[in-house]
Amino acid sequence: MKVRYDREEDVLSIEIMPQGTIDHAEQVESLIAHFTDDGRLVLLEILDASDFLASVLRIALRGERVPV
Repeated sequence: MKVRYDREEDVLSIEIMPQGTIDHAEQVESLIAHFTDDGRLVLLEILDASDFLASVLRIALRGERVPV
């Protein structure tokens, strides 16, 4: 697994399966998931990553449960 952060674009990329070939992507708000043709996750991108991670951290520190 590789994790990269682009500070200029504020995008966090998490490469789950480096040998996978991306067939399609699905976006929900600031998350983009890239999948193989058989539905396996290859890459996850988090747009506006600093805001997203700050929110996750605040929720985790408060001990809140948030449905996904």
